[in-house]
Amino acid sequence: MLLNQLSAAASPLTQEQVQKLQGLVAELNPIQQAWVSGYLAANANTAALSGVVGQTATPAGDALPLTILYGSQTGNAKGVATQLKEQAESRGLAVKLVSMSDYKTSALKKEKFVVVVVSTYGEGEPPEDAEALHTFIASKKAPKLDSTQIAVIGLGDSSYEFFCQTAIDFEERLVKLGAEVAFPRADLDVDYDEQAQQWITDALAVFEPQLQAQQSAGGNVVTMPFGVPTAASSQYTKQNPFSAELSVVQKITGRDSSKDVRHVEISLEGSDITYTPGDSLGVYFLNDEAQVDAILSTLGIVADAQVTLGKETLDIRTALIEKLELTQSYPGFVEKYGQATGNSALLALVEDKAAMREYIEPRQVFDIILQNPADITAQELADSCRKLQARLYSIASSQAEVEEEVHLTVGLVEFEAFGEQHFGGCSGYLAQRAEEGVSVKVFSEHNDNFRLPSDDTTPVIMVGPGTGIAPFRAFLQERDAREAQGDNWLFFGNPNFTQDFLYQVELQGYVKSGLLTHIDLAFSRDQAEKIYVQDRLREKGAAVFAWLEKGAHFYVCGDANRMAKDVHQALVDIVKAHGGKDDEQAELYLKELRSANRYQKDVY
Repeated sequence: MLLNQLSAAASPLTQEQVQKLQGLVAELNPIQQAWVSGYLAANANTAALSGVVGQTATPAGDALPLTILYGSQTGNAKGVATQLKEQAESRGLAVKLVSMSDYKTSALKKEKFVVVVVSTYGEGEPPEDAEALHTFIASKKAPKLDSTQIAVIGLGDSSYEFFCQTAIDFEERLVKLGAEVAFPRADLDVDYDEQAQQWITDALAVFEPQLQAQQSAGGNVVTMPFGVPTAASSQYTKQNPFSAELSVVQKITGRDSSKDVRHVEISLEGSDITYTPGDSLGVYFLNDEAQVDAILSTLGIVADAQVTLGKETLDIRTALIEKLELTQSYPGFVEKYGQATGNSALLALVEDKAAMREYIEPRQVFDIILQNPADITAQELADSCRKLQARLYSIASSQAEVEEEVHLTVGLVEFEAFGEQHFGGCSGYLAQRAEEGVSVKVFSEHNDNFRLPSDDTTPVIMVGPGTGIAPFRAFLQERDAREAQGDNWLFFGNPNFTQDFLYQVELQGYVKSGLLTHIDLAFSRDQAEKIYVQDRLREKGAAVFAWLEKGAHFYVCGDANRMAKDVHQALVDIVKAHGGKDDEQAELYLKELRSANRYQKDVY
């Protein structure tokens, strides 16, 4: 009906295009229609953005907008940047919001007002979409920015050593180029929402008079075209998660495996949540009640003591189970708990970063509390803890295949410490305490930096050892549903073939059907010499390089600190050996692949 109205009304489509669109829509279910809608909107948004960012000159007399550049690994920085844009526009300010991956570096010298919103991950590394700009502003090609005013807001996790390092890098490098810091940088931890809102308000108060003065002077504002369609988003977010049914939790490693990996299925029925292969699912969990009771007993706090968290009042036991972080330790907790208890030993750690790292590395938050009992009130305990944060897992399914479900591949985090077995917060909950049928709060987190090629004939190479297989299971389901003609090559590794071949039956079925063109396996403990995925890559180096030369996209998912770096080095060696290049040329070759979105990583 809608398409009939479109064809009758003034439309940019020809009659033939309308007919084709009607035919396509008739073949799609509602979920597929939503995906197509989002895909087309994203394409239109990118095209419009390119038209703005790619401008070669700003005419004399034109007013410059507030340019917001964001680099986001999991979507948090993008969310803050979007909030900043909305607040600026509500004040009547001209704004240009741009992902760093889409930003033309030639435009930097023309900027007058810039806000950088960027996250940090791994060992102080920039997110995927910020890497090129991060490198550029440290290079000899970077322009002088003597007339540019900047403000930087960083998102990070203080449990990691290089907290908000990328934000620090951006500010230092831009200042070195001559930029003036208009508003002080904020380095925000995982519980950043309220502080980010306050920073946005205060930063805009600084920029607003100058931006308004430009517009009042009669300058034509150079900004993004308004009315650009954006992809439909769910009402369910990190701040407003959906209560979903946990329908399946199934162990998929063998009895004698050194790993405990669970296949998890969650029903999204009744929600408007959609996702694309490459996205992640945020999962909120409950802390272990036995640990909570041990904390309360040790501190002599009654379970029904009332505490206030933000605008909410509840009993301390519920707060510790549902609202506060008790597993992932971080320096901020040691400092706040030390201050609340007057513990001089803990406060001494605050002054010694190396000693602090050594102290928190084997301990979870509840260990620190139980090993340092003190006379403390329920409210002081609550104030020492930060909000419990959802854990993000790479989605292991395609909605084209599973419809109103989402699948995860969850490795149980477990280790021995202080004579007791310890478990990860969310993985321990899903694998050991949550029963099938309970409700879990979830939301989808989009990752536009980890996507299948839009051309279904393009070959793809996927490297996903261990639970890194998750997004590639989604990729294969998606390509199967789309009847994509492009070749697919998977490299998978784990300790043992008999115990750890995740999704073995499914993958063998894809080999048999022809969807999976090649699969190379690296079971490191099945022979005297350990063999890893990077070794298999080198063994097949000539073929891997040939695939890259014919346009293949290359994907890596899994451990950032070792595996992803080893795979990158293997790629460098392959390009050198089979492309006749030296180290510098090989790195440039891979950099160009990344710039073309043909080398993508989902690492953690």
